[in-house]
This record gives sequence, structure tokens and C-alpha cells, in this order.
Amino acid sequence: MQIIGNRKYLEIPGQRNHELPPLMLRGAPEVAPLDQMMDMAAGIVKDEDMVPNPPEELAGADGLFEQRRFDLALNLAEQYLKLVSHWQWGDSILEWIRQCEITFGSQAALRNLLRPDLWPHAGRSSFVTLLEDKSIPTQGVQLEGAVGLRLTFRQPPPISCFSDQFLFFLNSKMAQTAYETWAGLTAQEAASLPPERFYFQVFSMAQASAGFRSANLPIDRFTSPIPRKITAIAAASRAPNGSRYTSEPSQTATSGFT
Repeated sequence: MQIIGNRKYLEIPGQRNHELPPLMLRGAPEVAPLDQMMDMAAGIVKDEDMVPNPPEELAGADGLFEQRRFDLALNLAEQYLKLVSHWQWGDSILEWIRQCEITFGSQAALRNLLRPDLWPHAGRSSFVTLLEDKSIPTQGVQLEGAVGLRLTFRQPPPISCFSDQFLFFLNSKMAQTAYETWAGLTAQEAASLPPERFYFQVFSMAQASAGFRSANLPIDRFTSPIPRKITAIAAASRAPNGSRYTSEPSQTATSGFT
């Protein structure tokens, strides 16, 4: 075992580097279409009384208050889509970890590194740390929080299940706490995997997400260090005042990491 700073790294037998299974970034699970999601978000704004009715002296300003309600509903929908994106990453990472465990079990040089009765040993959280050490492009997704969300929810609940307080303030803290609790379940702290001894590919699966039509793109493999963007086609909807609004599609980069 090597200790660098406050990190403990496993010593991998032999000299060769090891290829891990590819990280397959799955498409987002089915959620309500964007117009239905906006209706549910508007229901949250109304039920939580986020914008009270105007006082009598402002009775002529109903349009302004309606616009405020719509803006809040749109913000809630955006926060929910961000939550679903994080959950999607967490779901993909947990499946990748399962595949990595199979790979470790099939190779003599790696087999004993996951045995909990030996110390030092790697744990499931060691693979999340490896992804962070490899600095894979996440487009702002915090990996530990993403895994925490997936550990909390088998499927993302509909937006109507959440309060405005959860979507705006609480979900990231809850997800991080869930991850830290999960990572700390082992009797001893899991050691880190030396990133220079492992390499893997990252693939993106472009599928329709909330409010988007699929761009029907195949799964591509990228070996260039420069990320390549995959886009979806946004489905336009309308605000209560009749104006059109759209939501920008997310873009996922895929690369090889050595």
C-alpha cells in the first residue's frame, strides 16, 4: 500500500495496466413530457403558495403575478431535469461498478483487491473515486451526489412528488449524505485505486429525455481526448401567455481515459 498525502493507494501486482469495462452513460428514463411537467410544476407553485394572490390595490397586475408563477414553474422543471440527469449518471455508474467487480473477479492480479477480509482493499466507492481521479467530463454532474441519488431512488419519482424546498435546496445535501453513508458502510476505509494502472472508455447512449425527441444517434466510440458533443432535438411548448418556450437539450461528451 502506498500513502500519498491523506490517500491510501493499493499496490497492484505486476507492471501492466488493466482495462476496465466501458462506462455506458444511459439515456434518461421516461419522464413526463415537458408540457405535462410544466403543469405539475405549476401545481407545486400553487399548492405551496409560492406566489400569493395580488392584494386588492394591485388587482390590475394579475398578468405580472401569473408571469412570476410561470417563471417559478419553469425553474422547478429545470431543477427536476437536472436531478434526473444526476440520477441517470448515478444509475450508469452503479452498473459500471458491477461490471468492474466482475472484471476484478476474473483476473488473478486483481481478484484479492476486493476481498473485505483483507487490508488494504478496494470498495465500491473506490471506483467512484477512480472516475474522479480520471477527470472524466461530466458537464457539471457531481459524481458522488449522482450515485447518492441512485442509491436513494430506484427510479426518479415524478416532479409532483417533490416540494419546492427539496428541488431548490435539499436534494444535493441529501444525495451527498446518502453517498457518504453508503461509502462508510465498510468496517475499514476503502483504499483508492491507482488511476495510472487502469484505463477505460466512456460511451454515451443518446435517447429521448423529458420533453425531447430522440436524435436517433448510435452509440459511438471516441478515442480522441477532445470531447465530441451529442445533441437532442428540443420539443417546443408554450407558456400560459401563448409565447413559445424551449428547454436546451443536454450535451454529453464521450472519451477514452488512460
